[in-house]
Amino acid sequence: MNAYTSVPIDPDSAATLQEQGLRLAVLDAADEAGLKRWLLADARGFHEITPSESTLEVQVEDIATDRVTGVWDASQADPDTPVATVRSWQMDLTVPGGAAVGTYAISSVTVSPTHRRQGIARAMLTAELRTAVRLGLPMAMLTVSEATIYGRYGFGPSARQSTYSVDTARARWTGPTPTGRVQFVSPESLLTDGPAVFERTRDRSPGEVDRREIWWKRTLGLLPNEPEAHKRGIRAVRYDDADGAMAGFALYEIALQNVSHPGKLTLVDLVAATDDAYAALWRFLIEMDMVDEIAAPLRSVSEPVAWQVADHRAVRKTGERDHLWLRILDVPAALAARRYTAPGHYLLDVTDDLGFATGRFLLTVAADGSGQAHPLTDSTAPEGTVEVSLSTADLASLYLGGTSAVDLARAGRITERTPDAAIRLDTALHSAYAPHLSTWF
Repeated sequence: MNAYTSVPIDPDSAATLQEQGLRLAVLDAADEAGLKRWLLADARGFHEITPSESTLEVQVEDIATDRVTGVWDASQADPDTPVATVRSWQMDLTVPGGAAVGTYAISSVTVSPTHRRQGIARAMLTAELRTAVRLGLPMAMLTVSEATIYGRYGFGPSARQSTYSVDTARARWTGPTPTGRVQFVSPESLLTDGPAVFERTRDRSPGEVDRREIWWKRTLGLLPNEPEAHKRGIRAVRYDDADGAMAGFALYEIALQNVSHPGKLTLVDLVAATDDAYAALWRFLIEMDMVDEIAAPLRSVSEPVAWQVADHRAVRKTGERDHLWLRILDVPAALAARRYTAPGHYLLDVTDDLGFATGRFLLTVAADGSGQAHPLTDSTAPEGTVEVSLSTADLASLYLGGTSAVDLARAGRITERTPDAAIRLDTALHSAYAPHLSTWF
């Protein structure tokens, strides 16, 4: 049993919902029937098709090790199916500097249309945040389908994702010539070999999270009962460097237009542990015969490939949106976990409507980029301290180094208490690598 599954249900939220005749509870991992009903409610909440029995069996395996929470209304016609769902577990989050920080992942947040506007979501989410605090985790995180909900709970958008379109007729390769080779492999082989390569990329990927085994199986098309089982025809290639060591891989699909050529290539995943592997895999894709377009979703907002082709406009960013949202719960622990790029003293006056992170915190950054923070209980701060006032949501947005403190100050979200405080804070928080999360959860 994982620690996060054994924490008792939050008594405050349970009491709040009980006053409305509702029951908040965590499902037992052994309750297969209950888990299947929970999954049906989850699918209904996201307006997805009703899962088949075989799909439910796969999905039960997916969530069986998670903290699966629901809200039940005994008065409804189907009292055994929850009217609201949420799922959570602990997952490592990469932060600037490459450290992996244990973080509380929250997912599957739904409320039935029959029970909206009754405070159920607030009760569930505050319960989840209090559970994360009881577990001693400094942050919570989620990926969202609606961007207007989670700011009220102290979450802030922290990593963005982009979709690219590459016109291969114009994108003549001008980048480096790799010294290794690209070769086709089976998707099954990447179930074994892929995770190690992915882990090698983490130090350059603030915002990245663990990829669980079920994620690998689903993405590689190795779950035939899943609705997207067509991925069994996915193509997989790997790149081996000049020494024969695997340094990257790519997964893609090609759809022919009107059952003819040219085709459209959709990049499902591209993971490169070295710049050489990155160049080799992108060159392989761009030079693919009988393909005139590459669609690449869930990529970083800053992709070097645009600088590796003759026509910069051949690589177009067709969409960009918020992806990873963070919620800081323990300010000193979160700030100490990452690295910084400018030494000095930074006083953060943080407000938190839910009370988890309210306070004045002094962050001291050493010359080696390490930082330590502690609550400042008196009014004394070292001379030359940079001071700002901000909400916990805006601190979360700044945390991975992908959001501009200057932009937030100009927008009126951050108040500068000392001259040029936003500029100096940006300098300290800067990440050389754009925050990026390559998956949903």
